[in-house]
Amino acid sequence: MYRRNIEDRLRTALTDTPVVLLNGARQTGKSTLVQQLTKEMKGRYITLDDATFLAAAVSDPAAFIQGMDGMTVIDEVQKAPDLFPAIKRQVDAHRRPGRFLLTGSANVLMLPRLSESLAGRMEITTLWPLSQDELMGRRGRFIDALFSHDMPRVAKTKVSRVDVAERVLAGGYPEVLARKEAQRRQGWFGSYITTILQRDVRDLAHIEGLTDMPRLLALLAARSGSLLNMSELSRSSGIAHTTLRRYLSLLETTFILQLLPAWSTNLSKRLVKSPKVHLLDSGLSSHLTGQTDSIQIRDSAIFGNLIETFVVMELRKQSGWNETSASLFHFRTSSGREVDIVLEDSRGRIVGIEVKAAATVQKKDFAGLETLAEAARKNFLSGIVLYTGEAAVSFGPNYWAIPVGAVWETM
Repeated sequence: MYRRNIEDRLRTALTDTPVVLLNGARQTGKSTLVQQLTKEMKGRYITLDDATFLAAAVSDPAAFIQGMDGMTVIDEVQKAPDLFPAIKRQVDAHRRPGRFLLTGSANVLMLPRLSESLAGRMEITTLWPLSQDELMGRRGRFIDALFSHDMPRVAKTKVSRVDVAERVLAGGYPEVLARKEAQRRQGWFGSYITTILQRDVRDLAHIEGLTDMPRLLALLAARSGSLLNMSELSRSSGIAHTTLRRYLSLLETTFILQLLPAWSTNLSKRLVKSPKVHLLDSGLSSHLTGQTDSIQIRDSAIFGNLIETFVVMELRKQSGWNETSASLFHFRTSSGREVDIVLEDSRGRIVGIEVKAAATVQKKDFAGLETLAEAARKNFLSGIVLYTGEAAVSFGPNYWAIPVGAVWETM
């Protein structure tokens, strides 16, 4: 069993917040983590995957919540959104920290039936698939290092290009990582997608037939790291605009689809510029695009897209336990200059990251980062090109080529 780096944040939240919500996609380890905490804290564990508990919660939410003393864990709470007003009444009547620990395999704040957000009473934490540093029993501090004076200038890394490819293909789902054979991993991903679409998405949408969804997921995986173009995606999928928007919203709600918003000096422009498309896990994206061999994938045109998704998600994971609070964006100008990832901290400081599948870096690879520096002006800290080579190389003041392995090797 892997120790999750988000665990300390959960424990701290339970000491001063009445309701804590741990959400994330299915099979990321939420139930395992909360059951462990329940046992340690001598709490009560209830799962709404149990038909009896679900029926009671749906039929009379107030009665279901009534009398729950101590810490109570309610697993898969998105199945009964009407529990939230009942929880609010209980918390307001007896406000003390650590009363409820909830988990959800859907983003409850995006549920159309949710009438109560528990604002001011609930802290929300997301559990992603395993990060590379969690797999190694470490707590990576790459984001902290980027925004400190100790920027990660590793001299050399032992992470080879083949090793990076293997990590990209495997992703971070615990059950996938327990399977050594590629065929068995592909079998798990296939079953996982079927379960998500036939169980979670169908329940949220109240639709029996979602036959277009598997094809849509494959199209999204093939466009990983690309701008979301609704017109082109509608044409390619044969799905009408209104239906497509609904499907994308459902995939976001279940955490499968991760959109990376555009960065701009004008906050209002961030709302209208196209986001980039990424899926939750590079292993899932690899499966959907038919990539299974770590040797062959290195020469595949899609490797650059997959490694970009891999790095984006590693940074999302680390943002859950790094001290630096940083938001993730992408950057693109009307002339086509772009940066894969823009990290912006709470002080407005900017670090740009370009992700390359190549084992070598040239000066021209910093063109987008230089344009970002011009836009960010005094807020620009540094521009980083992550690549699959083994040595850190300076390309001038504040510009570095750094091995991608530094993302999880920086402590």
